[in-house]
Amino acid sequence: MPSLNLEPLTYEEIPSERRPSFLQALVPVLGVVLFLGVGSGYLKLAPHGPLLWSIVLTGAVGKYWLGYSWDDLYEGVADSLLMGLQAILILFVIYALIATWISAGTIPGLMYYGLEVLTPKIFLPATALLAMVVAFSIGSSWTTAGTLGVAFIGIGSGLGISPPMTAGAILSGAYAGDKQSPLSDTTNLAAAVTNIDLYDHIRAMRNGTVLAFGLSVLLYAGLGLRAAGAIPAGRVAEIQGALAGTYDLSALVFVPLVVTFGLALYGISALPTLVAGVFAGTFTTVLVQGRAFTASWEVFLNGTAPETGMTLVNDLLASGGLSGSAWTISVVVAALTLGGLLERTGVLAVLAHSLASVIFGPRSLVVGTGISAIFVNAFSAQQYMSIVVPGLTLRNLYDEYGLEGEDLSRAIESAGTPTGALFPWHAGAVYMSAVFGVSTLAYVPFYFFAFLSPLVLFATAIFGGRYKQTGDADPAESPAAADD
Repeated sequence: MPSLNLEPLTYEEIPSERRPSFLQALVPVLGVVLFLGVGSGYLKLAPHGPLLWSIVLTGAVGKYWLGYSWDDLYEGVADSLLMGLQAILILFVIYALIATWISAGTIPGLMYYGLEVLTPKIFLPATALLAMVVAFSIGSSWTTAGTLGVAFIGIGSGLGISPPMTAGAILSGAYAGDKQSPLSDTTNLAAAVTNIDLYDHIRAMRNGTVLAFGLSVLLYAGLGLRAAGAIPAGRVAEIQGALAGTYDLSALVFVPLVVTFGLALYGISALPTLVAGVFAGTFTTVLVQGRAFTASWEVFLNGTAPETGMTLVNDLLASGGLSGSAWTISVVVAALTLGGLLERTGVLAVLAHSLASVIFGPRSLVVGTGISAIFVNAFSAQQYMSIVVPGLTLRNLYDEYGLEGEDLSRAIESAGTPTGALFPWHAGAVYMSAVFGVSTLAYVPFYFFAFLSPLVLFATAIFGGRYKQTGDADPAESPAAADD
């Protein structure tokens, strides 16, 4: 979990001579929207260039318009990178883990046996449900997506389901399970930032999560009925034959899976758990697949390029290894750099303060909190900031309106945790796109939970019963009374 010592600047902490006005704060934000929209959307450039343009604009605004020194700006970048360091290290490791699990036969084995038991009609809802159970059990949406998710992309392709649909189902299940897990870092962070008990926070989210995820599963069931055309005769058998002819698919190939998920269930944090999975995959490659020790560690570095005799299977099982992570990690570093500059120059704090100034009651406060979490997700490129910034900025308003801490924690996580993977430059989206081999914009239409989770939050706030007030607040005097 990131350190809470790296707290973002609040509006009051920014020196008045350096505090941007609302219009000044909009300049770098609109620049980011313009650069990413034109550069990535219209010119079809990789996000690196538009992100660099945005970094230069934000840095110039901070230095020459707002009066920040280069040291101030560098410190903001360093803090952001430090908060995102765990994500960067996981990216390094997960690329290596995928390669070693392919060479070990773990992912090919999951594909082989998955094709035995799953059918096109039930595949999408079953994928979402299984991803939810695994993510809840281990507390990590990223680990779920990078292990089982990769295998399910292959199974879905074999069953005639498009990879973007499969990716959406995996993401919906992974984030729904992560959001309810007491082992999840974001769930613990949301409870810590709002100063409430972890299990009170989880209980507060439960009804909304169940409703949003249940609706998602129903949508996947309907989508599966429409997407499941006739599988060409012999296609599944051909894929299974290509897998069985290339890998030893005995039960021992699942040792890396057992090791990794066993450590996660035991409570070991994500990074050491994934590293253990890399070692388990490498040694399984040596002992089960019969590859040389040095060749197995070359897979760890350079990835896999299997020759199974079937182009579809070759493409599904090709991976870049540790060295293949450079493109993805460079995007994440650039996005975190931009987020650090937006935070250090006070842009995020000013915009959050401006949002708070238009709050007129508890319902609008909850909706505004969710919107703020989504906004921070988009411009900080990391879900930790989407929880910390609105959580710290709006906490006093919840006290003023006599609302419970659980109302705040539910709002920031329901809107913040699942929505990061919607923005192509966000660390979560870059990671998911890379492990699935599916562009963010391709899977977004099928990632139902990301839309339903905040929508359920907003609907509950607007149309639901009046929010509970804390015992310290007098309903007759609280600003919340104005919204009855």
